[in-house]
Amino acid sequence: MALPRQQTRTVAGVTYTLTRRRVRNINLRVRADGSVAASAAPRVSVMKVDAFVASKADWVRSAQARVAARREQEAAQQPELPTRAEALAHIQVLCRAYYPQFAATCPGGHMPKIAVRDMTTRWGSCSSAGNLNYNWKLVLMPERVMDYVVIHELAHQKEMNHSARFYAVVAQQMPDYKVWQSWLKEHGREY
Repeated sequence: MALPRQQTRTVAGVTYTLTRRRVRNINLRVRADGSVAASAAPRVSVMKVDAFVASKADWVRSAQARVAARREQEAAQQPELPTRAEALAHIQVLCRAYYPQFAATCPGGHMPKIAVRDMTTRWGSCSSAGNLNYNWKLVLMPERVMDYVVIHELAHQKEMNHSARFYAVVAQQMPDYKVWQSWLKEHGREY
């Protein structure tokens, strides 16, 4: 009767997955998720593998503790991401702050419709109807970068292109826009 290629076993408080492979020794490892895996040749008895794992139980628990600590540390370093609603609210506040400078050029003289999306290649866009779409990840960036993108999209209400006239409109509101434009080009992929 052939042995199952993979089976889950528990010995000395250690639950592990045993995989049969062509290996010379019994191999034991703790994976990044904390699970334990052992591999042994088909000729090695299950009792011998269990005895080996039991003899390494303290090492396994220590390795699992290190893995858990590393995962906790990585989780603590990850910034808590805002919800889409929070991102939209933050961007709307910025748009309202800069809107008065562009009110005369907005279609119908009204605040444009604002939305946040999960964009992969843009930080913002302005539709021909005047709707403004922003990448929700903008709220993770420095405040002045967000200001630049909001101003950039609002400037499209006046100039629907990237001409010298368009950038003159942007420069009226943010004279140092090139600094933030460069920052976005250099660091944008990190977000």
